Amino acid sequence: MIFSSVLFLFYFVPLFFIVYFLAPKRMRNLILFFGSLIFYAWGEPVYVLLMLFSTVSDYTHGLKIEKCRLAGRSGRGWLLSSLMINLLMLGFFKYTDFLIGVVNSLTGSQLPLLNLPLPIGISFYTFQTMSYSIDVYRGEVKAQKSILDFGVFVTMFPQLIAGPIVKYRTAQPDLALRRAGTADIAYGIRRFILGLGKKVLLANSIGRLWTEISSGQAGELTVLMAWMGILAFAFQIYFDFSGYSDMAIGLGSIMGFHFPENFNYPYIAQSVTEFWHRWHISLSSWFKEYVYIPLGGNRRGPGRQLVNILIVWALTGIWHGAGWNFLLWGLWFALFLILEKLFGLKLLQRLPAVCRWLYTMLAVLFGWVFFSLESIPAVTVWLRALTGRSGAGYNSSETMYLLTNYWFLFLVLAVGATPLLRRILEKLGTEFIKRTKNEALVVPQKQSVGTVLAENVALIAILLLSVAYIVEASYNPFLYFRF
Repeated sequence: MIFSSVLFLFYFVPLFFIVYFLAPKRMRNLILFFGSLIFYAWGEPVYVLLMLFSTVSDYTHGLKIEKCRLAGRSGRGWLLSSLMINLLMLGFFKYTDFLIGVVNSLTGSQLPLLNLPLPIGISFYTFQTMSYSIDVYRGEVKAQKSILDFGVFVTMFPQLIAGPIVKYRTAQPDLALRRAGTADIAYGIRRFILGLGKKVLLANSIGRLWTEISSGQAGELTVLMAWMGILAFAFQIYFDFSGYSDMAIGLGSIMGFHFPENFNYPYIAQSVTEFWHRWHISLSSWFKEYVYIPLGGNRRGPGRQLVNILIVWALTGIWHGAGWNFLLWGLWFALFLILEKLFGLKLLQRLPAVCRWLYTMLAVLFGWVFFSLESIPAVTVWLRALTGRSGAGYNSSETMYLLTNYWFLFLVLAVGATPLLRRILEKLGTEFIKRTKNEALVVPQKQSVGTVLAENVALIAILLLSVAYIVEASYNPFLYFRF
């Protein structure tokens, strides 16, 4: 079940929230827990058992680790046991077939592939539960005594299948005591509708172009078509993933949860380092806190720091998928981050802002080639086309036909990927609800009736257009399901 579906919008969400808000507050975690299991089981009923096993395992390990700490022992054995179980579970389902393929190619053997379907959300909830065990071991949080509350943390449907990755210490206060006021609910609805519009109206629309070009239906890959295709993918994955994160944050806000932001206009970044401070923020911060810093970070000299960066980004690459292309994608960004760490950032500061932005976007777009195409030969073909070495020329009638049909959508996407529209709305006083730095929600005191009416009309229009698209369209993918 995905958020941008008739089943979710018109059946699951209304029924869930009716039951949730009518129930006594002490029952809401129980309703959220079972509602999340139903949400997950709708597509993969068998793998609910896997998620429940992960929940019970890490709940038990957390209690054991804390017991050891209170007794003056480290609890390292229980921590290692927790990490090993999570990593083995993730590795078995996500990487077994890849490793079998590697063995077959190296030895010439014919070992059969298992062809196991990847449990939805396993990459996200295993990282969340590992962060819990680590934080209990470090003494940063107390072990959760209620298995129901811990189960809600693991299975919570708004961010279960695509994040943002929520650390336990972030969710802990809301698990025990939360209050969703009218401002929280209004903000959540607004955020959900905007996310739905980003995913359905923008990501799906430009995704059609990427599918057409990458599937070869647009003819030979000219230079212009290759660039148009990879731009289409860049916009699709941004609006697809950030839209889903917006919907998750919105749903969480309706229930009183405060999920971390996952995107901050990454396509305006002026260095690769800045890009990764703006893209998939929850994943970057997870790897920094639980891998990079424990490896030594920058505390053991520049040489060790560069090795640590390389390790983290190799792991980041293969976290996204079991394929050589994902490893190369991670190493591609590791290269730029290392170069910027050594001398690139100082050099970049001497350049005009537009040059820094162009450099960053070129690095990111070439990186998306590795990410979007699963076979190395396909990656090679696309890279050759981007650099004018494909032999297909720079332009064609089919390329111009596609450009004529999609140029306005590209313009809308380019504007939507920047904070320009938000700044205009803020100057006009049309931000319905704002979040302050301490995450409290405040409603602007001075808003005209016309402003409020215009906002509500715009939100209703986005919702109706999105629903109409979902009902009529057969193209409604979600890219991060496969990660």
